[in-house]
Amino acid sequence: MSKQLSLPEEAVAIDPVLDAARHDHTHEIARDLAYRRLGIVNVMFVGSAGCGDRNWVLVDTGLPGTRGLIEEAASERFGLDARPSAIVMTHGHFDHIGALEELARKWEVPVYAHALERPYLDGTAAYPPGDPSVGGGMMAAMARFYPRGPVDVSERLQTLPEDGGVPGLPGWRWIHSPGHSVGHVSLWREEDGALIAGDAFVTTEQESAYAVAVQEPVMHGPPMYYTVEWDKARQSVQRLAALRPKIVVTGHGRAMQGPEMQKALDRLAAEFDTIAVPAKGQYLSSPARAEDGTAYRKP
Repeated sequence: MSKQLSLPEEAVAIDPVLDAARHDHTHEIARDLAYRRLGIVNVMFVGSAGCGDRNWVLVDTGLPGTRGLIEEAASERFGLDARPSAIVMTHGHFDHIGALEELARKWEVPVYAHALERPYLDGTAAYPPGDPSVGGGMMAAMARFYPRGPVDVSERLQTLPEDGGVPGLPGWRWIHSPGHSVGHVSLWREEDGALIAGDAFVTTEQESAYAVAVQEPVMHGPPMYYTVEWDKARQSVQRLAALRPKIVVTGHGRAMQGPEMQKALDRLAAEFDTIAVPAKGQYLSSPARAEDGTAYRKP
């Protein structure tokens, strides 16, 4: 199994006292950035508390069955029945799109994704199967059984703007960060160094059910069992590390900040093949590419 980088407790962004005081069960890591853990995955709420209807953005939509929890957190944070101005998808794996169809329909809201991720969201293509041979943990062992989609939100689906802007989020930019999926994106705000990394890298050993349960902070590459282009995954981590983020929130694990986080991310980028890449695996020898169509399977 790959080595992982444990971070000291001071690298964790969340003040435990602040966490315990929040009634909406979110972790607020900046004035206008919070996330909620829903089982094995995080969803992000971007917008200041109390900003009201259509003045915030939801990033990713959790596991199936979590719509009510997302709505509850949104109402508590932004105002009763407050709807976002948009839903932005880092990618469309099953643990990120669980409530997407329900929320998009109820909220009557546009859904934004990278052009290469659209086939998984408009009903035309399924993901390649997960690779249970990597990572060595229970989460990885079950990979072949995870749903591969697609979902169909084609009526509301829009492509992220080519200029890198994020609709509804002034000051934020989207960055194509493929590897874990071909159309994966991360969101970056230069003003305060905030990075929503999605699954380009994560902060828990996602292959292990125990690690997922206890959420011990580590700097980890993308979840191995769903990563289909390891060369591009390396490039994506290197690109994100070069931004020098001050605070990061990922699709899995706890948010982190500070110099120790930056050191660990720099090391992950520099030693990616040793730290993050499995010794063997289906997609090491046969990556699933958008360019040749192997990333897209029939539903």
